[in-house]
Amino acid sequence: MRPPGSARRLLAAGIAALFACTAAPALVRAQSDASPAGIADPLESPRWGDMRKAFFDGQAVVFDPRVKVSGPAVAEDPLNVPITVDASALPGVEEMIVFADFNPIVKALRFEPGAARASLGFRLKLQQSSPIRVAARTADGTWRVGGAWVTTTGGGCTLPSLGSGSAEWQERLNEVHGRLWPRIGGGERLRMRIIHPMDTGLAAGIPAFHIEDIVVTDASGQVLSRIQPLEPVAENPSFTLDFAAVAPGERLHVGGRDNNGNPIDAWVTR
Repeated sequence: MRPPGSARRLLAAGIAALFACTAAPALVRAQSDASPAGIADPLESPRWGDMRKAFFDGQAVVFDPRVKVSGPAVAEDPLNVPITVDASALPGVEEMIVFADFNPIVKALRFEPGAARASLGFRLKLQQSSPIRVAARTADGTWRVGGAWVTTTGGGCTLPSLGSGSAEWQERLNEVHGRLWPRIGGGERLRMRIIHPMDTGLAAGIPAFHIEDIVVTDASGQVLSRIQPLEPVAENPSFTLDFAAVAPGERLHVGGRDNNGNPIDAWVTR
């Protein structure tokens, strides 16, 4: 269970001090900062003030219950924490970012929904128990934030990937496995998995090596959606997107690259 109220704040502050050697350099604060609108952080994180300055300094930001993060209350495997972020209840979402307050690499990914619903499923690495947040920027320029606490034993960001110790990933690097399914009510669901070690660079002797850009286009080359994952996304990342306007049976192209310039190039069909 997530610790209640002041007990959770004390626990979070204590954990942050314990992991100071790996956490981001900003100091943990004794209590939550308020948003510019004067609304206190509903997750009561002592690092919210730092998150606000890092991602939204000088921009309009509010907490909005329509922006949701779904994940396990307790994650047994800190290397693979299933997360779904959903801002589809908001009109005009142009961009979404996902971040974890207490991860040594805070930002996990950026998502441009485009033709997709403003919702994305994926897996995340966590170094320690932390709020997981998603911020959605709407057409008026306002960032609307939601989140949830996830408790874990930790260590997910500083452990080497399984793929980094295997020769197989060199043969299958950026290989895409995916499929389209028809959705009730129309459109298609895209689920895909890309073979990549997604190393954070925080394990001794292993440099950062991760996918940095994924672009989904239709058969004519029109860009539908873009995902920009960073090091905290789990090894062999998987993503779930929903498209309302994709014609049944149409194939989609998945392209992109990792931070070493290795290309991603695949077609996904039903």
